[in-house]
Amino acid sequence: MADFIFRISPNIVLGSYTVSRLGQYAREWGSRYMVLMDPILKEVNLADKVLQPLIDRKVNFFVFNEFGEGSDTKTIDRALTLAREGHIHGIIAAGGAKALNTGCVVASLYNENHDLYDFVDGAVPTTAAVPLICVPTTIREPFIYTSSTPVIDSRSHQIKLLKGQNGLCRLALLDPNLTLTLTENQNTAMSLETLCLAFEAYLSQKATFFSDMLIEKAVELMGYALDGAPSLEITTPAEILKSQSGCMASLGAAVSSPGVGTLLSMCINARFKISRSLIASILFPYIIEDTGTFKTDRVEKFARIMRAVPDDVKGVDAAGGFAESIRQRLAKANLPTRLKDLSVSIEQLALAVEDAGQLEFVNSLPRSMTTDDLFDLIKLAY
Repeated sequence: MADFIFRISPNIVLGSYTVSRLGQYAREWGSRYMVLMDPILKEVNLADKVLQPLIDRKVNFFVFNEFGEGSDTKTIDRALTLAREGHIHGIIAAGGAKALNTGCVVASLYNENHDLYDFVDGAVPTTAAVPLICVPTTIREPFIYTSSTPVIDSRSHQIKLLKGQNGLCRLALLDPNLTLTLTENQNTAMSLETLCLAFEAYLSQKATFFSDMLIEKAVELMGYALDGAPSLEITTPAEILKSQSGCMASLGAAVSSPGVGTLLSMCINARFKISRSLIASILFPYIIEDTGTFKTDRVEKFARIMRAVPDDVKGVDAAGGFAESIRQRLAKANLPTRLKDLSVSIEQLALAVEDAGQLEFVNSLPRSMTTDDLFDLIKLAY
């Protein structure tokens, strides 16, 4: 296992209606903020739930919501310019990955004098970041807990990992009520993507006893959320269980490392604007079957915690049964089970595989994988 190094950052507040205390928390770091808000929040009537607590606490703010399909560098550059012109004290990012990733980069580079693309090409910030508060509206967001942020390079439509300061996010405010507007299919896909993220972190070469502890609890909670608890003592609503699971899976992945499903889903999403959750969900069974051939005990233990296979099923059979249970969940929810169902060609996917091979996560996968190996996985799932 890798060496264990633990830094307590950020503060995490998780619970129903915690977003109503956003103004109170924001006051700890300043009185003037830029709010980076996913446009979907206004469409589903969640924008006021984020902004009203700031108004009530007399926190000055202005909203940036000019997002396209993702956190691309053109959007980040505009947001960074407006933030500097606004002389803000901090950033509040509310929404999914595009708002949160943009918030991470703007907070990190606010005091820098160099061009944004210097950092896209590998430069590291040398100044302090401004305070960042993240309000995720999805259950999984591992990158708010790390010092690396994935962004889309507008010049090439490739994913790049921007290096930021340690402890960039000061507060992660997780309110399960903000996830209630997701459709049933979105909920299922996101739950499976969260399980895939947890699985990757559990099997990663960077896994530690601490990440294992987080992941095992995350998997147990997700199992309760999806299938009900074996005991009537657990009466926590499913949306809270999923938020708790997603938080722990994201922390576990930040301590360990995301893997091939996250890697490929980010790269395919960056190029072709296809849902990350759908891509990861489709790839997940194939990832299980692959790792089940050489990390059999770990895969079996994960499946056992999830209650995905009977107690008398062992070894490779447990991995196969676990993979089949994921496929059954996809079919039951009428979600795509093959990448070809996403209206993308194998030639297009080959480009995303090349992008994935250039990201540092490749070095933390359960086994050494070349771009040829990644493409073989894509072909299986196609």
